[in-house]
Amino acid sequence: MAANVDETTINIADPAQNTIMTAQLKAEAIANNLSITTGNRVIVIAADTIVALDEHMLGKPAGGDEAQSMLQALRDRDHKVYTGLALIDLRTGVEVTAFHAAEIHMRPYTDQEIERYVASGDPLDKAGAYAIQHPQFRPAASLDGCYLGVMGLSVCQLLDQLNRLEVPFLADMNILHKAHNGYPCPLLAKLGPLA
Repeated sequence: MAANVDETTINIADPAQNTIMTAQLKAEAIANNLSITTGNRVIVIAADTIVALDEHMLGKPAGGDEAQSMLQALRDRDHKVYTGLALIDLRTGVEVTAFHAAEIHMRPYTDQEIERYVASGDPLDKAGAYAIQHPQFRPAASLDGCYLGVMGLSVCQLLDQLNRLEVPFLADMNILHKAHNGYPCPLLAKLGPLA
């Protein structure tokens, strides 16, 4: 479900806290619009992602020019991607939050590559104006963190948080490992063997 919230109401300067509070805002908006039948256990899951370059947070670009500027600023540089996560157990009212920070070094892509990528429209709904998983642009040279978190939802972190809520789950570790597209994940290693 899409959370119809004004994300600009969260203006915390710390990117980790910003993503957590925005994820909470989304989760609470969804939770307030759901009705549950007695006995059913419903967990609302929401996430938010922010790209941070130096001291500047880069959200979704307002248009093609801003996307191009963001990509030029990120080119051949390190930055961090923060992904906040909020879960609400509607039956108990318990809420848990977490965040993950990944460090990425972008490759030295050309202005022509940026122009083609921006023209595709893909960067316009992405924090920092890029998708790490884009098959043609492939912007990242290296990643230290959870690949899935950079995509927008760290499934590894989600499984850990579901465990905190004592929600039973099954996960195929082979599929989860493959979903990281060859990037090692420090969170995945901590999960241990899952069925």
